Amino acid sequence: MVLPVVVYGDPVLRKMGVDIDKNYEGLDALIANMFETMYAANGVGIAAPQIGKAIRLFVIDASPFAEVDEDDEEEEEDKLSKKELAFLKNFKRVFINAKIIGEKGEEWKFNEGCLSIPKIREDVLRKQTVTIEYYDEHFKKHTETLEGLAARVVQHEYDHIEGKLFTDKISAFKRKLLSGKLADISKGKFTADYKTKVYRTKK
Repeated sequence: MVLPVVVYGDPVLRKMGVDIDKNYEGLDALIANMFETMYAANGVGIAAPQIGKAIRLFVIDASPFAEVDEDDEEEEEDKLSKKELAFLKNFKRVFINAKIIGEKGEEWKFNEGCLSIPKIREDVLRKQTVTIEYYDEHFKKHTETLEGLAARVVQHEYDHIEGKLFTDKISAFKRKLLSGKLADISKGKFTADYKTKVYRTKK
């Protein structure tokens, strides 16, 4: 089932996600719906707060990055390595109760967007390498170290379960420039090619 994506302005996007256990009601269906919602919106990741649930759950499928890079005619030095392409092709994960235990390397810039902030993209600095502990959909525990785009997608989705958005990581000046567009999104004044949900205060 494709679920509506909660957009900027909804308080759930600012809540710290809570841990869940394997008995969380409807977990398997929720995970399946999150993947379906993500694919319908042409995303590479989606976190539970983005579908209205303040829990520590996010899913990722970074394979589109590999497909785009293979077809791209950009400069050779800007292309992903064969090793990274191969990894991204198969980088599909479910992250439950994730905890980043380390970040290292130089910060690098990449143009990010977010399903909860339609039509806005900005360059964001993030560390090159991340080490994360998490449980998969079978509640098997993993510790994984990721680099490059895989690390970035994880860092972006992890921010969601921490109540953060990528716009928090840009300069105050850029945020001020975007304030009007963000306010419009919170009021439903935007277009998107996927189902969305705008927060309405109860009167």
